[in-house]
Amino acid sequence: MTTPKNTICLWFDKDAEAAARFYAATFPDSSVDAVRHAPGDYPDGQKGDVLTVHFTVIGIPCMGLNGGPAFAQTEAFSFQVATDTQEETDRYWDAIVGNGGQESACGWCKDRWGLSWQITPRALTDALAAGGDEAARAFAAMMEMRKIDIATIEAARRG
Repeated sequence: MTTPKNTICLWFDKDAEAAARFYAATFPDSSVDAVRHAPGDYPDGQKGDVLTVHFTVIGIPCMGLNGGPAFAQTEAFSFQVATDTQEETDRYWDAIVGNGGQESACGWCKDRWGLSWQITPRALTDALAAGGDEAARAFAAMMEMRKIDIATIEAARRG
């Protein structure tokens, strides 16, 4: 495996491999590329434990580091996934929330490992990019949602 020039490193307590396998099973263009075991003991693990997992999420190279409980995930980092249909939006949202995750507002949710995701239909980003009253109406509609409803966004955009 060739190491990419730039990789996102995500800190996990001890479940990096489970998270990577979930992402690979849930999203297209995703895979678990390598699982590396610790060659010796370290502060939050022992020789032979899974230390790093190299994986790809929708084409983005990532490394999960099983670094222990010292650092938790926050909303300061999230994956934003652009969707084209309500079915696709529902599928990703339901997979994340239904696998021990939790809903948040405005298209945000967290997976069971605490990693934040924005499941964002292109209809919403297009509406916001339109500017003016269209964007204001779509934004107001979005503010009332958890999972984004494309039909509601499109209706708000039309006025």
